[in-house]
Parts: sequence; structure tokens; C-alpha cells
Amino acid sequence: MTVTAEVGAARTRKEDARLIEGRTTWTENITLPGMLHLAILRSPVAHARITHLDTAPALREPGVVAAFCGRDVAEVQGSLPCAWPVTAEMLAPPHPPLAVDEVRHVGEAVAVVVARDRASAQDALAAVEVDYEPLPAVVDLEAALAEGAPLVHADQGSNRAYTWIFDSAQAGTGGDADAALADAEVVIRRRYRQQRLIPAFMEPRSVVVDPTGEQLTVWSSTQIPHILRFFMALILGIPEHKVRVIAPDVGGGFGGKLQVVAEEFIAFLAAQRTGKPVKYTESRSESLMSAHHGRDQIQYAELGARRDGTVTALKVHLLANMGAYLGIITPGTPLLGALMYNGIYKFPAYHFECEGVFTTTVTVDAYRGAGRPEATYLIERLMDELADELHMDPLDLRRRNWIGHGEFPYTTVSGMRYDSGNYEAATDRAMELFGYEELRKEQAARRGSGDRVQLGLGVSTYTEACGWAPSRILGQIRYAGGGWEAATVRVLPTGKVEVVTGTSPHGQGHDTAWSQIAADQLGVAFEDVEVLHGDTRIAPHGWDTYGSRSAAVGAAAVVQACQRVVEKTKPIAAHLLECDVGDVEFSEGTFRVRGTPEGGKTLADCALAVFVAHDLPPGVEPDLDAEAVYDPVNFSFPHGTHLCATEVDTETGRVSIRSYVCVDDVGKVVNPLIVEGQIHGGVAQGIAQALFEEAVYDEDGNLLTGTFVDYTPPTAADLPELVVDRTETPALDHPLGIKGVGETGTIASTPAVVNAVVDALRPYGVHDVPMPCTPERVWRAIREGGKRL
Repeated sequence: MTVTAEVGAARTRKEDARLIEGRTTWTENITLPGMLHLAILRSPVAHARITHLDTAPALREPGVVAAFCGRDVAEVQGSLPCAWPVTAEMLAPPHPPLAVDEVRHVGEAVAVVVARDRASAQDALAAVEVDYEPLPAVVDLEAALAEGAPLVHADQGSNRAYTWIFDSAQAGTGGDADAALADAEVVIRRRYRQQRLIPAFMEPRSVVVDPTGEQLTVWSSTQIPHILRFFMALILGIPEHKVRVIAPDVGGGFGGKLQVVAEEFIAFLAAQRTGKPVKYTESRSESLMSAHHGRDQIQYAELGARRDGTVTALKVHLLANMGAYLGIITPGTPLLGALMYNGIYKFPAYHFECEGVFTTTVTVDAYRGAGRPEATYLIERLMDELADELHMDPLDLRRRNWIGHGEFPYTTVSGMRYDSGNYEAATDRAMELFGYEELRKEQAARRGSGDRVQLGLGVSTYTEACGWAPSRILGQIRYAGGGWEAATVRVLPTGKVEVVTGTSPHGQGHDTAWSQIAADQLGVAFEDVEVLHGDTRIAPHGWDTYGSRSAAVGAAAVVQACQRVVEKTKPIAAHLLECDVGDVEFSEGTFRVRGTPEGGKTLADCALAVFVAHDLPPGVEPDLDAEAVYDPVNFSFPHGTHLCATEVDTETGRVSIRSYVCVDDVGKVVNPLIVEGQIHGGVAQGIAQALFEEAVYDEDGNLLTGTFVDYTPPTAADLPELVVDRTETPALDHPLGIKGVGETGTIASTPAVVNAVVDALRPYGVHDVPMPCTPERVWRAIREGGKRL
């Protein structure tokens, strides 16, 4: 019997029926006997001393059980963790869950009320007495570094958290960038702004803490249950084996739930003080104001080239907003792109410098792509600017400079080893689907006729680093965590299979994809595989889900565990088949004697034999379960070509996306439906940055975009139909050839859209439109460009 392969099949997701039908367990759905509810009083000012704070009046309000502030718990609340001290000299001020003497951003927690129901807790916040002595707000990145600027943390002596430098000449991976720029025939100099974004996950953050059992149990809407357990134990002094963290159904994260948050610690403190289970669920406005934000950088760049279009040097200087406090990977987030600014191009010299800057705004940390969208945006915008300067087609310029498919594996100027790729194939396919040449002809005709609505074509030929591993590299760059992932495969007596994974999905489809992988590896039915995750009691080992690491790392651990199950079963099968172990072959779920296709023993036959243990070989234990821990030897590098056509109304500034084509190479595809869904979602978020979203603070540090009236994620009606296709060059360092897909769409799409907008406006003397490219900004760019058709 021939078994149809599961890997590569477009399976509908196992998770979907339960999600669609509402048979879900969100943290907010959890109700425990005697459970209390938490409300948090937050600072209305960006920077101030707390001169008076009294929670006693709140205790007299109906239903209130407890109320406390930072001074009440100052000795026990600890400091929220930063896991990435990027330099030895980095400033790392304490980050108390509850402010004690000073607040440093609007929305910082200052007091807590615990009541028998949520409404009573929320109402009682009004009774808390608090007075503030205002201090100067620090909002502008460049002004924050000016001499005499007000300090966010006076005791630190500076708003500069760190300076991190990579230089190819010093690293021995390339030449001197300054010298190469001095010798360049053409130099492009630009300043770009990566606006601040808000992850805006569908499900607000929520946490339930139950202190009543023999162990502390925490339910949290988190991407990182294992990391949360570790830090709660470490910081709060609880034995780790007495902490259980459960991430139940989690409604999206996009990096926004890759955080050990103040609310989790505050809920613990409330539960500890009352001896009762406590729940906290944030409102949408609290989420937008107090959950960490993303991006927020100023990029200064210089690109050197010859007149024939050959690039010779790249120099990048970043100012990266840290916010008021360092989150779990805040300092390192901008550095995740540090070695990727060269993109897919063969630069001979490269220099990168990043300054982390404190401001009186909420923490900036990982948001989908985390450092790599910023890198891709910069290099893809610069390549279009160089093409314009040289009067070259943007794709011809890229072809002149990219790594040829015959040159892999290729070590870049930043020292990264790209294992595989075929940029030519992805680009050729994208151009074919897009109708590139025909659109260029239409563009020329519109320009020639002075059409009010101009056509722009945008290009993004990208790569990214996925996997967030190997562990030895993470150690070398001072990251405190590891990059490995764990999996356990258990074969039940009836032949059904349980896969326990250390990854923690929140919409990625791990239940489905891991089932497909295990079904292929073990020759069992897809329906006979159950995937378990998100509970540190059930899956005690793991590094969770972020950075497109789940398939690139977690799936490899599943493969290895399955392979160990097969090897563990072979002696039992040989005994049942009355042959030598060396003569046993395994395929399609059946163990056979080599050269004897008939007969054989299935995995289920062997599992039952092990369960009853009536006739096992001497010295063989009755157990088929296997564990594996996979630590990659390298990052993985998906790539692709995204092409965007925009129509820009030059009288109103309105931008419409006419067509969008993306051809991605994510290595071996486990499930095409899941991959396409990830790309669709990623592209939507990239378009959102290009055209719609921006978190804005005023000069006093007030968030002006604290609701979805002002912070405007696009709806389905705002987005184009996407043409999605793939090429495939397997990753050389992964057992299945997987590269990763979770962030590709976001990384590639933003520069494709902005390049298209700017391309439409080239005849008007426009070289940049600050993101998001709103109608007003486009209109102003046209008027300030100084040219007319």
C-alpha cells in the first residue's frame, strides 16, 4: 500500500473548527472559585515624581478586597527582566512592575485595586489619591542625545543606553567602508524614519494567577510560557518546579506577547497578598498605551557605487528608541537586522552603528520581523534611489549586485553564511506574474500624457535570517537565552501518537503542521497524531515561539524525536519478525525484513507488543517514547521578490494598490495553506506600515493614537488581492529543508509599497515620502518636490 505524503499537502488546519465554533479557552474565559479581579491605575503623565499616593480610600469602595502601590511592594516586586545586555557598558536601569517614586511614560502602572468583580475594581481606581510633580518629557530621539537634554533616568547620567558597532574591516569580513565611500563614483545619502508601530494583537493581554494549590499556576496570553516560568521563579524567588505556566488559546502576538510583563508580576503580588486567584485582562486602550511598541528608529545611510551600478560600500547609523525601560530583548531588537542590511547584495565593505536611546515613552521591543524589516526597508529603498540616480531599471541594478544561485553557500560582508537561494528564479517568476514590462510601458504612457493618476512600480528583493539560533552564536552576542528546541514523541498502545513540543503557537498552525510531519515520519494517519504544547507541566522544556523559529527549529526537533522512535522500535520489530535488527527496514509505517515486501509489523503492532510486554527481546524496556533537542548550526535564510503597483492621485495624494505579486522561497513547505496564510498576514502588516499605521506621541509624551479611531490598522477593504507563488531551494542545514515563513511577508512588503509610491512621484522630484504614506504626506511631497509634469 502506498501512503500519501503529508508534508507538502494543503491540509485544512486542525485548530480551525474549534476556533470558529467558539470551543476555545482564552485566558479571559478562565474562572476559578473565589477568583478576584484586578484593575490598574496608570500614570496620565509621561514623566513625573510621585509626591503623594494613598490607596486607603479605595479600600472603602464596594467590593474592594485589597489596594496597594509600588511603595507597598518595593522590596518584593523585583525588576522586570532584560535578557540581552548587548554591550558590557549598556545602561540597564531598574524596571519595577509598579512605579515607586517616579513615572517615566504615560500608562505606567502606579497602583492596584483588587475587588470581587471587574467593574468594582475599575470604579474604585477613582478613589486612589495621587499627586505628581511634572518633570520634562523626552520624546524626540535626536533631541534626547543633545547636550543638556533632560534625562529619563537621572541616576544613569545619559539617555544613550548603548552604542553597538560592526565594522567589516575590523571583523575581517570585508573592507573599510569609509575608504570605499571616499573612492565611490556615486554616493547615495539618505535619512529614513521607521515610525513607531503597535502590535495590535486581536486578543488583549490577560493573566490569571492561582496561589491556592501546592504550586503557583499562571495562565497567561503569552508567546513565551517557558521563559515566563523561568523569570518568575528567578526574580520572585519561587522554586521553578513550583511554578506552572499555561498559555491556553492565544489570540495573536506578532512579538507583542514576547515579553515578561508588569501585569503578570502585579497579578502575582495581588494573589500573594489576598491568598486568592486573581485575574487581570487589559482594555484595548490599555493595550495600545502600555503593551510594548515596535520599530521607532531613525536610519542614516550612505551607499557607495560605481557608475556601472556595482555597489562598493554601505554605512548605516541607527538611532533606536528603547522607550523608558528595557524589555526582554529591547536593546537587541534593532540589532537583529545589523548583519542583514547588506541584504542579498555583494557589498565589499560595510559599517554599522546603533545607538539605543531612552525616551519617556512605552518600551519598544519585538514586532513581527524585529530588526529585519527595518534592514530590508533601508537597503531596498537605497537600491531604488541608486537606480534612479544612474537611470537604471531597479531590477537590472539588483541583478548586477545580487548573489548568483551558483555562488551558494555564500559568506556575506557581515559574516553571515547564506546556505542556499535562487534570487533569479523568484524574480523571473514574479516579473512574469506581475506583467512587469507591460506595466512599465503603461507608466511611460501615463507620464507622457500628464495623467492625474500616476502609476508606480515597487520592487523588494529580500532575504532574512530565521530561526533565532544556534545557541553558541546567541551566547557570543550576549543574549542570555538559548536557541535550541525540544520535542517528545509518545507512541500509545493503540498506535496513536502524541507530540509534545516546546514551541507555543498563537495562530501559526503547529497542531496541523507537526501532525503532518509526525505522520510522514512514523507512517501513521494524520488524524492519529495529537500535538500538546503551551503548558510547562506537560511540555517542561522549550524556548517558545517568535522569530520564525518554530518550523526552522521546533519542527526539526519533532523530526529527530520521530526518527529516534523508529530506531527504538527496530529491535522489537526484529524480534517479532524473527530476524536480525540489521535486516529490518521501515517505510510507510511498517517494519519489514529487507527484500521481503509482504508481511511486516506496523508501528501499532509494536506499540501493543511493548504495552503488554509479553514477548520482548532480552534487555529491551517496554517503551517507545523518544525525546530530542535540536540546536541548529546556522540561521535559515528565506528570500523572495515582491512587486507592487500603486496608483497615486497627484491632486489628492490618495494611494491605491492596483496589484501585488509575491514569490517567496521558504524552503521545503510543510503545508501550502498555512504558508500562504502566513504570507497574506505578513504582507497585510507590511502594507499597514507603509500606508496606514503610526503610533504618535505629542511633545509632552501623550499617546495621541490610543484608540483604533486614531491608530488605524487596515481592514480587508483596504488591501489588494495578492498573487502568491513560491520557488523552492531547500535549506541545507535543516533535516526537512525548511527555512521559515512567519515574518517574510512583513519584511518584504513595506519597501515594495513605498518604492512604488515614490516611483509614481519621481517626475515630481520626489525621493521619499515618510511612512505611513498618507494622502496628506503624499500631497505635501508632491508640492515640495518642486517639479510638475
